[in-house]
Amino acid sequence: MGKPSDLVQGTLDLLILKTVALEPKHGWAIGKRIQQISHDVLQITQGSLYPALHRLEQQGWIKAQPGQTHTGRDAKFYALTAAGRKQLAKELDKWDRLSTAVGLVVREAE
Repeated sequence: MGKPSDLVQGTLDLLILKTVALEPKHGWAIGKRIQQISHDVLQITQGSLYPALHRLEQQGWIKAQPGQTHTGRDAKFYALTAAGRKQLAKELDKWDRLSTAVGLVVREAE
């Protein structure tokens, strides 16, 4: 699952929403956190990450705030909105249903 094209449709949105749910993060830190938590299995390219961030911001699920990174670089920090928290709950529910269904199909043949 190293390539974004390998992710199930819509999974990137879920990963981003979950990542910024705890605290605001800038784009590079979001991608790095997903990579760290997945033990380097998921590596989100900038070409996938930034369009997704823009889309989520347009939908009102995250909000960009100016800030500085720990190295002093100016960056946009993305935070979850109230609408984003509701969407995250929906996305988690959909993910649970999907992963359970896939698991049933995969294990059924055993």
